[in-house]
Amino acid sequence: MTGSKVTGSKVTTLREAVAEHVRDGMTVALEGFGHLIPFAAGHEIIRQRRRDLTVCRMTPDILTDQLLVAGCVSRLVASFFASGSAGSLHEIRRRVERHDPAPLETEEYSHYGMYCRYEAGAKRLPFQPLLSYVGSDLPELNPRIRAVESPYGEGKVYVVPPLNPDLTIVHAQRADPEGNTQLWGITGAQAPAAYAASAVIVTVEEVVEPEVVRADPNRTLIPAHAVDVVVEVPGGSHPSYAQGCYDRDSAFYREWTPISRDREAALAWIDEWIHGTADHAAYLAKLGRPRWDGLRVAPAPSGSVSYGRRKG
Repeated sequence: MTGSKVTGSKVTTLREAVAEHVRDGMTVALEGFGHLIPFAAGHEIIRQRRRDLTVCRMTPDILTDQLLVAGCVSRLVASFFASGSAGSLHEIRRRVERHDPAPLETEEYSHYGMYCRYEAGAKRLPFQPLLSYVGSDLPELNPRIRAVESPYGEGKVYVVPPLNPDLTIVHAQRADPEGNTQLWGITGAQAPAAYAASAVIVTVEEVVEPEVVRADPNRTLIPAHAVDVVVEVPGGSHPSYAQGCYDRDSAFYREWTPISRDREAALAWIDEWIHGTADHAAYLAKLGRPRWDGLRVAPAPSGSVSYGRRKG
């Protein structure tokens, strides 16, 4: 891992984190599976006009489409190209189907194939075996998915290579200043993607005192030693959601479909909503208090446990 790994605060601003850790030509993983998608960090990459990135993402969605519109991405390593229930990602489709305005190099896997790539990368293994490609045509489309003979005489198994991004960016509900990161709700590939990377930026809804993290240690999915930078960005996952903090802005997902269908409209959106705002706080202010208030959720505590304490 790069950066400071000694005990102490790793808190910085999003502008500084992206300026220091994101460089042109890097391989960047932006993970969060329908939930806790790091939109604020992606938008800051756009603001800083990074170029020629290889983006790795399970379910490339609106964020990937926006990074492509902005000219940040030349290659995509991903699974399930769609925007959830909201329809097609038209910038991706333009690039792949018509090479408009430029071709997009893609490397496609299943969800589990991507997860296995991160797992292999995290464990520094040469490959990861899996059975789910049996009967699939993906191995014919992606030569990096290969079949090998099992050393135990059980026939062939498929394997995928490790994925070791230069940088992984994730969003979470909270972290302490040292980088111990806690998230709950749907968890995707955030932990193995972090361990697989050379550097990790964590954006969070809230930076909390270490005592808060220690009181509920099993929620720490990414520990401090795997984190280079912590950035407090309330609302940093919008328009996706952060469990317990705010809901998914489903209207936004529906709105993006007609915007992305017209490339000029998509470019205008990037100029107005990203380049036209100084940071994520300004983006949320532009979104408007009534819309943001409509995404707030009621508390739903999940109980408590006792970890016990030695007597005496």
